[in-house]
Amino acid sequence: MTGTWGWDLLIGLVGALLVTWLVLIATLAIVRPRGGLLREALRLLPDVLRLVRRLAADPGLPRGVRVRLALLLAYLAFPIDLVPDFIPVLGHADDAVIVIAVLRSVVRRSGLQAVRRHWPGTDDGFVVLVRLAGLGKPPAVS
Repeated sequence: MTGTWGWDLLIGLVGALLVTWLVLIATLAIVRPRGGLLREALRLLPDVLRLVRRLAADPGLPRGVRVRLALLLAYLAFPIDLVPDFIPVLGHADDAVIVIAVLRSVVRRSGLQAVRRHWPGTDDGFVVLVRLAGLGKPPAVS
């Protein structure tokens, strides 16, 4: 390569990060919300943000779950996205896909009841969240 150990390491790291980023872009293109699902997800965004904050503060949840949720909040607050917003569809869908992945992880570790207990929105909104995120069988609305 360049003959200098430091430069070779830097070039290798930058190359690995670039390949990882391209794989992430391809994954997001495949799993992005279709049709009106993105619109529904954006409508739920304020309630989902309150949900994530409440779950992260719940001492009854396992520490690993709370750490994931805190990292998610930090990622959402960070002004630089993994996929820039000027990329059509994917620029806005990356945050939704990451939130869904973390919520699925929370449900696997803590159960859907923990998410329901902290849900700040309406019952209909919760049913939509469960359906959009694939968190399980949507509960019946009373």
